[in-house]
Amino acid sequence: MMLPLLPLPPFPLAVESMLEDPSIEAHLRQFCLVLSVSLGVATLSRVFSVLRNIPYTLLLLLVGLGLALVDVRLINLSPQLILFIFLPPLLFEAAWNLNWKSLKQYAVPVVLYAIFGVVICVGSLVWGLQAFAGASLATALLVGASLSATDPVSVVALFRELGVDKKLTTIMEGESLFNDGVAVVAFNLLLGLALGLEQLDAAVTVARFLVFVGVGVSIGGLIGFGLSFLTQRFDIPLVEQSLTLVSAYGTYLVAEELGGSGVIAVVTTGLILGNFGSRIGMNPRTRLVVSEFWEFVSFFINSIVFLLIGDQVEFAGLMANLDKIFIAIVIMLTARAISVYGLGALSNAVTGPNMDLPLAGQTVLWWGGLRGSVSVALALSVPAVLGDRQEVIGIVFGVMLFTLLVQGLTTKPLLEALNLLGDQPLRVEYQQMSAHRVALTRVLKRLDEADDNQEFDSEFVAYQRALVEGQLKDVQEKLAKLERQHPEIQHYAFEQLREELLAIESDTYAEFIRAGQLKQDLAPLLEELPDRGAETA
Repeated sequence: MMLPLLPLPPFPLAVESMLEDPSIEAHLRQFCLVLSVSLGVATLSRVFSVLRNIPYTLLLLLVGLGLALVDVRLINLSPQLILFIFLPPLLFEAAWNLNWKSLKQYAVPVVLYAIFGVVICVGSLVWGLQAFAGASLATALLVGASLSATDPVSVVALFRELGVDKKLTTIMEGESLFNDGVAVVAFNLLLGLALGLEQLDAAVTVARFLVFVGVGVSIGGLIGFGLSFLTQRFDIPLVEQSLTLVSAYGTYLVAEELGGSGVIAVVTTGLILGNFGSRIGMNPRTRLVVSEFWEFVSFFINSIVFLLIGDQVEFAGLMANLDKIFIAIVIMLTARAISVYGLGALSNAVTGPNMDLPLAGQTVLWWGGLRGSVSVALALSVPAVLGDRQEVIGIVFGVMLFTLLVQGLTTKPLLEALNLLGDQPLRVEYQQMSAHRVALTRVLKRLDEADDNQEFDSEFVAYQRALVEGQLKDVQEKLAKLERQHPEIQHYAFEQLREELLAIESDTYAEFIRAGQLKQDLAPLLEELPDRGAETA
């Protein structure tokens, strides 16, 4: 007997019933509370000078720990929330801003650290935790896989703020991006072993790893290049901005659904759109709009996730596993040193003296290999059927807190001790004066046009010209003095001019492609010319 279908309520009534759901209002209040606290802390870190030396992400972590200490839980931080909501846009933003030319230049150390560094870290922790901490094989496997993912968000932000060498920044950021993907794949492979569902087979493990990575790269490349050519057909900044957001989440979900690595897929898409698609499919204004949008998204999500990580800490679990946490920290730092210095020496031997990474830079890479949101997400995703789940979470959280609070807060003094602090304040001063010079030159050009067209009284125009010329002369003298006192600034000026010329050439080709006068993107000819300016500097 077929039951009669009940009529659906009218659409307004359905919406009203959803809005009356008390859980929606409760979740909205929780979200607003988290957002208010995180943005308030991020703002205070810039208002008070005493807090400016602390990266705002670490300050948020401290506030979250304070809330956890008094047992105030803002929201339940689940692995799904990190891996499916927070991680894709953070990966996309980092890949979007990572220069492909620089990444390709330092590909050898990045690949060595991202792949073999994970193997060394996992192997060392699995052996060390069993030998010295008496941990079970399941605990050792899952802790090793979770802690193999580096997440130096605060360190990279500090590098950019202080103007640390671009080589060091690129290697650390490139390693972190691909390392996260390799660590997630390793965790998925080792989870079956920890649960006793699979047997260790090196050939099968390598084959599955290659499939994970291959599917991820294929999906990421397909979506990245597809969107790159699609955006050539129109010029609507808001639509192109929305497409990048959809691609970040869509690429991750599609790759995971098809059995690939969502992390690798998102990184691939971000690299393609940031280095290729934004050049051939977006005009400079749209590219700037999209870049500023992703800068906001990264700040917004980092402000939330670091606060919630601190807020999730269970101090009872930390105290119960304090001995194992200490052993894990020692093993992890030792394994990191072996991978960074050992693989660094191998990289230097392969790349030659012009591309080598000095010992001081390797030391910063070793100490700056922090653990963060990905490690937490992997630890929280351990199934409840595993009896050692709480032990895994406690060890991972303890090591993560050590890396963020101890290593993160001492990175700047380490840079100072190794004399690796960049000349960012000098570059900012040079950029500001250069902007003044360009602006005043354009003002003089406008005054000349007004005088030629007799738009205003000639005496008034002459008076204004004299004022502007005086200001321009003062700026030019300051620039000349800066270049005399700091000859290295000339090399920076040549680099900026070269990048500007390359951008003009690439944008011109993109205009021809959008107009249908050119069918394929051309490699910039200026890249093939020798950098004589750098030699002169």
